[in-house]
Amino acid sequence: MAKDIKKVVLAYSGGLDTSIILKWLQETYDCEVVTFTADLGQGEELEPARKKAEMFGIKDIRIEDLREEFVRDFVFPMFRANTVYEGQYLLGTSIARPLIAKRLVEIAQEVGADAISHGATGKGNDQVRFELTANALDPSIKVIAPWREWDLRSRTQLLEYAERNQIPVSKDKRGEAPFSVDANLLHTSSEGMVLEDPAVPAPDYVAQRTVNPEDAPNEAEIITIGFEKGDPVSVNGEKLSPAELLTKLNELGGKHGVGRLDLVENRFVGMKSRGLYETPGGSIILVAHRGIESITLDRGEAHLKDELMPKYAELIYNGFWFSPEREMLQALIDKSQTYVTGDVTVKLYKGSASVIARQSPHSLYSMDLVTFEEGAVAYDHKDAEGFIRLNGLRLKTWAARNAKARG
Repeated sequence: MAKDIKKVVLAYSGGLDTSIILKWLQETYDCEVVTFTADLGQGEELEPARKKAEMFGIKDIRIEDLREEFVRDFVFPMFRANTVYEGQYLLGTSIARPLIAKRLVEIAQEVGADAISHGATGKGNDQVRFELTANALDPSIKVIAPWREWDLRSRTQLLEYAERNQIPVSKDKRGEAPFSVDANLLHTSSEGMVLEDPAVPAPDYVAQRTVNPEDAPNEAEIITIGFEKGDPVSVNGEKLSPAELLTKLNELGGKHGVGRLDLVENRFVGMKSRGLYETPGGSIILVAHRGIESITLDRGEAHLKDELMPKYAELIYNGFWFSPEREMLQALIDKSQTYVTGDVTVKLYKGSASVIARQSPHSLYSMDLVTFEEGAVAYDHKDAEGFIRLNGLRLKTWAARNAKARG
């Protein structure tokens, strides 16, 4: 198979693992490597990745700012469904992988590459997400997953390989790293090493994006988020692009310690893993979106969405963003957002984000119906009697049967 590979597009971070993969691809496949580095708002300088790629003799180096596309076309559609995996996780890593894989495939098609390659390990979910996306977008593309092919099985072996091939190793990589971090504009994810034992609380220094809620300001901050057709479009009256808005909410939420999650989750590949997630802006959006939906969605719409959401979340987590069933669900979800427009007021205080007011030109909330004062003409209290009688009929029948059976 190695002889069939002439050109590979590698998802390249510039870190130790993907630098080793780059060299390994050149040695193993004797092929041209094109590197692709995506700026998804991870908050670090990406130019060092270019310099490292140049050091390996790479001629075609791609570094792309995908922040707006990431938030607009992936994060926001996901949040229209109020998506959380296993009741808690806001899918910060899961939703980023299909975009990276999509661009890998597109670049491969553009440059005539035979394959794409990624640095996901054989134990994690990301390998599935990368490769299912590739399958959906280009069935003919080959995928090279070095962690499933090479014989480098330990950190020591990786470091030895790096030294043999003069690959720079930063000092903090020479010992056991305290934990590994994945970051983008939606969240940071910390896993491994000091976090592996779920019985041991995560050390304070693990947090990357949020202050400890106990150390957050003692005074609450009140903000207003504007929505149009289910998507947040403004903060405190200021119109912002998708990436700008999420950046702004990350700053506000991080300052108040919003969005921390210590989670043990069920991976798609069959094992459990423990991670510390920080999603400050996303947590605020989720709370605010449910707030505006509470007055703009009919009960049937809202409840159906809540029933479908776990399935939708599982599809994203398991790597099926580009699948017919996810697209079908997205069409339903997007239809539900037609009138989800208005303003939500949120209070941020010591780790919490809570809705304290909401308004919409399309509100279904009727003061006339809910008031305890006289003058409500749309609802007759007497109507409830027949409603209760009909709903209670089966319960009476059931109770009578049980009483008869007991003798």
